[in-house]
Amino acid sequence: MSEFAARADLTVGRVITDGVTTRVTRITAGAGGDLDLDGDGRRDAEDGGSSAGSRGRAFVLVPGVGVAATYFEFLAPALAEHGDVYALDLPGFAGLPRPEEQPTAAFFARHVVGVLDRYDLTDPVLIGHSMGTQVVAEVLAVRPGLSHAVLVSPVINEAEASAPVQAVRFAQSAVRETPHLAVTALSAYILCGVVYFLTVLPHLLRYRLSERIGLGDAALLLIRGELDRTSPRRFHSRLAREAKDARTWEIEEAAHSIINAHAIGVAELTVRHVEGTLPRRGRMAARDAEVPPARHADLSMLLGATGSRIAEWVSALRGDERGVARAKREHARILWRAYAAEPRRR
Repeated sequence: MSEFAARADLTVGRVITDGVTTRVTRITAGAGGDLDLDGDGRRDAEDGGSSAGSRGRAFVLVPGVGVAATYFEFLAPALAEHGDVYALDLPGFAGLPRPEEQPTAAFFARHVVGVLDRYDLTDPVLIGHSMGTQVVAEVLAVRPGLSHAVLVSPVINEAEASAPVQAVRFAQSAVRETPHLAVTALSAYILCGVVYFLTVLPHLLRYRLSERIGLGDAALLLIRGELDRTSPRRFHSRLAREAKDARTWEIEEAAHSIINAHAIGVAELTVRHVEGTLPRRGRMAARDAEVPPARHADLSMLLGATGSRIAEWVSALRGDERGVARAKREHARILWRAYAAEPRRR
């Protein structure tokens, strides 16, 4: 597969279910134009915009606790070659209002289902990362007809389901992550806030993924990083035994957040899983999974990418949804230009 979709259209909308907001960033490649970057906000829909097109299977990306769709900045365009991508900011995260209801996996799953209904997504490929794997498992348990899902870095390992132990495991994995990812995560955690993070955490720790993973009928792909101490290999084996149909893969030299630095590998494994050409277990070399260096990286690109992320963060902090949408589109445009086969002028 090629590295990134060459032409894409990006829109940002909100889906409101039972008074609770989920933000949806939709990327559609091959839509007949470059990224939509007019910046006037007119394409941002209060309820999420138009329904899905007919360009094959869609991918719905569900992030982990405290973080946001920004984690999928490389995975989303890599998957957009193959179908529309819907990257979610879950309720209470990424500057969205914090719900009054307890933030359990079932609560978040209900709002993911709301997104599926709003966009008429009958059989998308669900991809959950970290806590997002719990949310995806709950969606599969209540939504019949979903045929494929991917659980990346699934948690929590029931043998170590306590806050102190998980904090140690997270720290052991975090030292293997890139500085870019560390900054991305830190900014997302600040938007989430300590109080809401600590409200979600007990539910995250109590959830028993091994007891819920077999309730859905979808064919599952479990992916972990070789160096991920929060999602150990033994836990993956147990999940695979409890699931009705599961493949297990590992990416070498990768840690917990493989959806970012190793997004090319996650995308390739996902596509092969959906196509039915992926062996039931295996390992992928880091060199085949890592996001390659940008073709056209320079100081202007780095400053622009940083500036657009800061603008998104500030807009989310202020509750300015149009500002969030403009910043997301600008960041996508910078990323596309950096990885384009030929440089393009503004």
